[in-house]
Amino acid sequence: MKKKIGIYTASSIVVANMIGTGVFTSVGFQLSSVQNTWTILLLWLAGGLLALFGAFAYAELGTHFKESGGDYIYLSRLFHPVLGYLSAWAGLTVGFSAPVALAAMAFTKYLAPFGLQNNVWLAVAVIIVIGLMHSFTIKHSSRFQNGSTIIKVAFIVCLIIIGFALPGNENNALNFSKSWHHELLTPGFAVSMVYVSFAYTGWNAAAYVADEINKPERNLPRALIVSTLFVSVTYILFQYVLLRNATVVQLAGKEEVTFISFGNLLGSTGGKWVSIFIAIQLIATVSSYLWVGPRVTWAMAREYKLWKPLAKKNEHGIPVAAVWLHVIISVALALTGSFEKVLLYAGFVLQLMYSLTVATSLAIKIPQPGTFKSPLKPVLQIIFLAFNLGVLIFTFIARPVESLIGIGILVVGLIIYFFDKPQQNIV
Repeated sequence: MKKKIGIYTASSIVVANMIGTGVFTSVGFQLSSVQNTWTILLLWLAGGLLALFGAFAYAELGTHFKESGGDYIYLSRLFHPVLGYLSAWAGLTVGFSAPVALAAMAFTKYLAPFGLQNNVWLAVAVIIVIGLMHSFTIKHSSRFQNGSTIIKVAFIVCLIIIGFALPGNENNALNFSKSWHHELLTPGFAVSMVYVSFAYTGWNAAAYVADEINKPERNLPRALIVSTLFVSVTYILFQYVLLRNATVVQLAGKEEVTFISFGNLLGSTGGKWVSIFIAIQLIATVSSYLWVGPRVTWAMAREYKLWKPLAKKNEHGIPVAAVWLHVIISVALALTGSFEKVLLYAGFVLQLMYSLTVATSLAIKIPQPGTFKSPLKPVLQIIFLAFNLGVLIFTFIARPVESLIGIGILVVGLIIYFFDKPQQNIV
């Protein structure tokens, strides 16, 4: 019997998936459009609530099916196999591979104090080494994931404590005037919400490895919901700390907002160490995507002939071939340097797939005994879907080229689907 992971490891996958570069960079771009502190805090609160609504839906779906594969399983079983196929195809080509490449490249960017910034071969090495860590046993994977996530959480919690404990910048970016009433109705608020939604991506991560979780009917909902709540509170506190320790002029339009804010607080040397630890915590992000992504590919591969070679697992239940296909695609994206543009249209595709998946939860009318039932159903799901529809429409209008490329990826997957054939005997 293969080893199962507990709630701690399942939660660490969710936390590591969610806390990436977004929380450390987004507020600078938001300040270019909205500058009231209440507005910015409301953005991050709204993002957390929407992620929680989505987590409720995935918890219900995950405990209903108890299979690894996430979107692929839910869309295939409740809507139509073609939608599941497209979600797995999108995840394989860009959805999980692009964030791995982006995080690995960001890892090198934040190592600037060591003179290693933008070293593409170091990024490639990080991806390969972490791929190796996920190629043997669940025990190896969980130890590595738990250890790297502990570092990630300890780092951001320490920054929050330091940010509140030390005297802040006198001319800081905090602004609690009544202008937030007006800002909520501006296009800038919608633009800023897109950054927030990307920063919260990953709240559903544990659902992709449901059959590797011990007692998923109990531990999967807890992992999804508790982790999402924790990250939401952490995000809100961290944005406040960034605003408290730097001015609007310093932060607006800047990507390196964490370095700027803590450089003010701790001096240039302290700022450099913060930059280095941001790099280190990204290891957990790469790890979580290389754990989760191959499970979706494996779920598709075991049911379709074209992908059959990827359906094999080793004696410890690890889909090694699928892991290394994701490693190869991630390395290719890092080497081409086009991953940032890829992430834009990957985000559009994933937003669409998440929306369809949450919609599938509405098809579960009578939950099975022992499964999680989403509270206030279907109200929370409808709110989630309405918001995501708005984000998709806005993204399409603001980024038509990237959105059309994302749709093009799905069209290619659709063509492959019609030439592929289901396997008679599932592996």
